[in-house]
Amino acid sequence: MVLVVLVGMMGAGKTTVGREYAKRHQMRFVDCDHEMEARTGVKVPTIFEIEGEVGFRRRESQLLDELTRESGLVLATGGGVVLAPANRALLTSRGIVVYLNVPTTVLWERTRHDRNRPLLQVPNPRERIESLYRERDPLYREVADIIIDGGRGNAGGMVRQIEKAIEDFRKKDANTECRPG
Repeated sequence: MVLVVLVGMMGAGKTTVGREYAKRHQMRFVDCDHEMEARTGVKVPTIFEIEGEVGFRRRESQLLDELTRESGLVLATGGGVVLAPANRALLTSRGIVVYLNVPTTVLWERTRHDRNRPLLQVPNPRERIESLYRERDPLYREVADIIIDGGRGNAGGMVRQIEKAIEDFRKKDANTECRPG
């Protein structure tokens, strides 16, 4: 069994797409933020409020280390998981990483009414999304084995794109491993 890790910005659809992919492939699905909330007994914004982003990121890194040791798992990560070099190393070494790349206009549409996004509780959240995207996009690309451009299609369509891309990735990976030297 394999570990499939979804990375991308908040609102990219990691949870929705990941849940659907896991269901179709009889794999376990975990959303990192939801798992952290279940383990701590509080919502992510509360963790941010009490421990700050540094405390949240420390917890996120510990959880990522634990969860990426599993196989047969589809993991939806938090949008900022790629900020820490150690996390990027875990992602690239332990699973197939799929970057859901969604335009900032779509991310804004999906997140603008969501009060559970601590990083968007600023005077200009749309500008914040664009800034975060500029900062994080190169890091998502650095860890990604597969990049899926999306945003307008439904979850099922994105899952089919991921299935095809993973199949192609495995074939390429198998051919690479068979070559000498």
